Amino acid sequence: MPPNNLRELVSIFIDLIQVALPVVVGFALIAFFWGLAKFIFRVGGDEKAVEEGKNLMIWGVIALFVMISIWGIIAFVYRDIGFSRPFGIPFLPS
Repeated sequence: MPPNNLRELVSIFIDLIQVALPVVVGFALIAFFWGLAKFIFRVGGDEKAVEEGKNLMIWGVIALFVMISIWGIIAFVYRDIGFSRPFGIPFLPS
């Protein structure tokens, strides 16, 4: 069913982001731990692998920060701007 107004269009867009966000956060967390493992297991050896591990951890933390910030922005839009959750399901625990 196509949206009838801007509110419904924004609500559909936010719902799509909400569905994809936990998956992307999971990938960012996996990337962080993969970098951590590369860093820990190569500390005494290959300097290139240690540097790759550090970079992967940094990018994992940046991705987690961005995704959680987006989560907060979506919660703000739902709670404070006036978009409502369908079926009364809360977006974030209070």
